Amino acid sequence: MNRTAPWQMPEAEWRPIINRVRAGRELRPTHWPDGARCALALSFDADHETFELGAGRSTVGRLSWGEYGRRRGVPRVLEVLRRHKAPASFFVPAVAALVAPAALDPILADGHEIGVHGWIHENTSVLDKTTEARLIGQAADTLEKLTGKRPVGHRAAHWDLSPNTIALVRDLGFSYDSSLMADDECYELLCDGAPSGVVEIPVDWSRDDAAYLLFNREPATRPWTDPAVVLDIFRREFDAARAEGGLCQLVFHPFVIGYRSRIWILDALLEHARACGDVWICTHADLADWVRRA
Repeated sequence: MNRTAPWQMPEAEWRPIINRVRAGRELRPTHWPDGARCALALSFDADHETFELGAGRSTVGRLSWGEYGRRRGVPRVLEVLRRHKAPASFFVPAVAALVAPAALDPILADGHEIGVHGWIHENTSVLDKTTEARLIGQAADTLEKLTGKRPVGHRAAHWDLSPNTIALVRDLGFSYDSSLMADDECYELLCDGAPSGVVEIPVDWSRDDAAYLLFNREPATRPWTDPAVVLDIFRREFDAARAEGGLCQLVFHPFVIGYRSRIWILDALLEHARACGDVWICTHADLADWVRRA
């Protein structure tokens, strides 16, 4: 790709770039389980210490910030999910799991899903194909060894994908990916124009707690949004999905949402969803299975 003068690229060059990974057929089911009007899929990126390590940094303070996610964030999240009987998906970098394997036990005991989120929360967009394949496979093997179950879901760290990521996800046998943003609803991924068989459960920054609440010193991004406003945004996403009879997918981070002044956002959202009485709250794995079949 001509990065200095992209306007000079001929169609024969830019079209294959666009077609490398595209949205294929929409996987919007005609109905949801048990007559539900919509689906709510909650996910939690349990980056913990790898949020720092995967960026090539090792500051003690930020490592402790990640540790907070495991020590306090995850237990608070699990308590809220348990109270509302809400299954969810936890995407865990393999190194974060290896730091404290026993911390996975409460997640599994409550019936939640654990998916792949890189080896050490690395930026896959800068990796060569061989290295990326090794790290994804190594991460899946590690999580399988620690949990006793092969992960079926993949989410790229930072949602940064290389041109090879989706083909690797396909070849490694994952059921779904959850890193791309081409729709609100699930769709099948195309690789170089051919159906991959991989379900995409799309994400978006507008449905991610970190976009509103994450504090970063380097790079100097210091967004801060009133938690009540964050709840309003997420609730509007949910209400619109329910009005359309579709999917509301949300992303949280235990070291972001897990504080006393923020965990109530998750609690209030689930209380609102349960009060509707016609919502299917599901793991990403169950969602992918349903939309593929229905």
